[in-house]
Amino acid sequence: MNGKIARNQVVVGGPNSRNRAETLYAIIDSPLDRMLIAATVHGVCALFMDSDDQPLRLALRQIFPDARQSGDLEALWVDPVLRHIQLGTPADAIPVDAVGSTFQHQVWAALRKIPYGEVRTYAEVARWLGHPGAYRAVARACATNPVSVVVPCHRVIRTGGALAGYRWGLGRKRALLAIEKEYSSGAKAFTLKAS
Repeated sequence: MNGKIARNQVVVGGPNSRNRAETLYAIIDSPLDRMLIAATVHGVCALFMDSDDQPLRLALRQIFPDARQSGDLEALWVDPVLRHIQLGTPADAIPVDAVGSTFQHQVWAALRKIPYGEVRTYAEVARWLGHPGAYRAVARACATNPVSVVVPCHRVIRTGGALAGYRWGLGRKRALLAIEKEYSSGAKAFTLKAS
């Protein structure tokens, strides 16, 4: 939106990166329940889901204690996020300003390359990164991903096809995968709620 971040770029944060820019957030209704989207001028830094607003605020305060609520939905990338969920528009145009280690950022960048409507295993992502034995570290990076949906950790599954844990609940992971599978097969937009 502001043209400062290249497509597919994930801004790598150092230990002081949380203080580099003001963090704004909004809580909105989404096809997956209540959704908190937080952003800095550099991009989306948090995307959380829950059925209640209070756990969303508490989760954000643990990472960004000085975040403040905002009605500036354009600055928070709300429309592109919702279009991505409901219409399958690419999320690679949504900049990400996530705080994490170098390895986490490598994993998160790899996840953004998994095509909409497809899944990969933790082992496949580890091999893709050149660390075939690091599938547990990949799983941990997925579990600590602060920008769900935009960094699609829901597209990573266990070897054998079973769904593994998802910070926002397996019902939401199932719902996201169903939305993507349905839409990628040529269907129209959804208003699916997670169970």
